[in-house]
Amino acid sequence: MNLMNNGRDEANAATYLPKDEAGVAFPLQKTALLVIDPVNDFLSEGGAGWEMTKSSVQMKNVVGNLKLLIEGARQRGIPVLFGPMAYTEEDYANHQLQRRSGINRIMFEKKMFLAGSWGADFHPDLQPLADEIVLLPHKSCDVFTTDLPDHLGRLGTTHLVIAGMTANLCCESTGRHAVEAGYDVTYIGDAIGAESIPAYEVSVMVNFPLLSNAVMNVDEFLAAVDASQPSDLAVQAGDRIFGSDHMDVGTVERLVLATEDTEAYLLVPRGLIFKTDTYIPLEAVVRRAGTDVFINVPKIVVSAMPWDKPPVRAERQAMQGPRSSDVDRLYGSRSPSLHER
Repeated sequence: MNLMNNGRDEANAATYLPKDEAGVAFPLQKTALLVIDPVNDFLSEGGAGWEMTKSSVQMKNVVGNLKLLIEGARQRGIPVLFGPMAYTEEDYANHQLQRRSGINRIMFEKKMFLAGSWGADFHPDLQPLADEIVLLPHKSCDVFTTDLPDHLGRLGTTHLVIAGMTANLCCESTGRHAVEAGYDVTYIGDAIGAESIPAYEVSVMVNFPLLSNAVMNVDEFLAAVDASQPSDLAVQAGDRIFGSDHMDVGTVERLVLATEDTEAYLLVPRGLIFKTDTYIPLEAVVRRAGTDVFINVPKIVVSAMPWDKPPVRAERQAMQGPRSSDVDRLYGSRSPSLHER
């Protein structure tokens, strides 16, 4: 008996939206840029949160990089969506949001993002155009709880690029939700800030690389978007490989095409970091920007992958696990407890 879906509609099962698209490109008609909370309270001196955020915002030149990112997306025809916050008296008096979480308490006590205020308004260098989408306000950390999914569905988006504020809260929560919803998620690391340097580093270097397909900088993202010709997308010997944490993995010695017995792979010779040759499956490549190639595994994890020999096709197929029709009990000793409606 097949218990994998247990009556669930197949369309609602886990999926990956861009599965029929090229794996290393940003398709212009299906890519959208989401800029979260690019507002004065976070990004301007005198903002209610500026004393917390200024260290990371200034360190990464977040305002300047966001401006370059937004303008670059516009020039390339990529939709830009703005996801701000705004709070009214009803949010606190009627809905008690200040009691919901630590960040809600902080925003309440510091009078952040009050509706109609200067602090809740967009930074003067990051103003939406008249025809661009400004989402309904999120009331905590997850922009997917707004009308964002409706707009992405209408636009036909499969690739969601995230930038803005803050790394460990709204950017991370929204990216998590987007990945679970099947989107290909990319974070733009130098166009994101946080309330502290440690919070920024943990998100960008530890969490984002596991939650998304890549962490890129603004110039790398725009270069990847511009690489639209097949010759620009093909990995070549001499290309530099970066992990999803934006750390340097090594240089491609050669690309080996698939055979009857092996899958295609990239050979990275042993060196100071990796003590043996590394055979990276070509399928792990998710982006190419110029001569920089990004794989969706952090560098720190690469040595723990079973990549010490060419990827044998039969072994790779075994990694997919059993067919759902062959599974009687999902967890070995039992199956999920179901609630009948």
